[in-house]
Amino acid sequence: MAKETILIVDDEEDIIELIKYNLKNEGYSILTALTGEQAIKIAKQSQPDLMVLDLMLPGIDGLEVTKYLKNNEQTRDMPIVMLTAKGEESDIVTGLELGANDYISKPFSPKVLVARIRAIFRRRRNNTMDTPGSIKQEGDMTIDRARHVVKIQGNAVDLTLSEFELLCFLADKKGWVFTRGQIVDAIRGENYAVTERSIDVVIVGLRKKLKTYASIIETVRGVGYRFKE
Repeated sequence: MAKETILIVDDEEDIIELIKYNLKNEGYSILTALTGEQAIKIAKQSQPDLMVLDLMLPGIDGLEVTKYLKNNEQTRDMPIVMLTAKGEESDIVTGLELGANDYISKPFSPKVLVARIRAIFRRRRNNTMDTPGSIKQEGDMTIDRARHVVKIQGNAVDLTLSEFELLCFLADKKGWVFTRGQIVDAIRGENYAVTERSIDVVIVGLRKKLKTYASIIETVRGVGYRFKE
């Protein structure tokens, strides 16, 4: 059974070969790029199912690549896993805020990278299953999990995958309070190495886009967040 196509972007060819070897062993089709410019061109032309993107690239860096792709209609829904040697919280937060789905710091375990990629594809498949209750209505806001669409008064709201998954998770358990750690486990997978700050960033971005419905995501001081009853 053919699997998804993954674009690997890194200026170090040995890193590309390491990732390529492990992903091909899992049955994935592989595309590669050495620069941000090449990554954008290939992403638009071939529309891969996921990108593994190094942040430190010559010319256009990984954050700029992420920003461009997430603002382009052809590529905005493509998941991006950031790969960086920096390991700095500011870079991670910026990448997640721009719409990246995950991150791994170098040096990294190929097995962990493969597991993260599997988890992203699994969540996407689950989110697109047309199951009963996949459409939720809250006043003039509609959450359509099957079509990955949120509308307010009939107008589509442009959410990143992280924002959409977080909204769906909280909406499914209306009134329940979840810690940042529980939210991370639910939308990223257990033991996901992420700072609590990144969840706050996603919440801020989500509220900003929900506009008049921003208050539907409530902060419970000292605990976490909930979907307003």
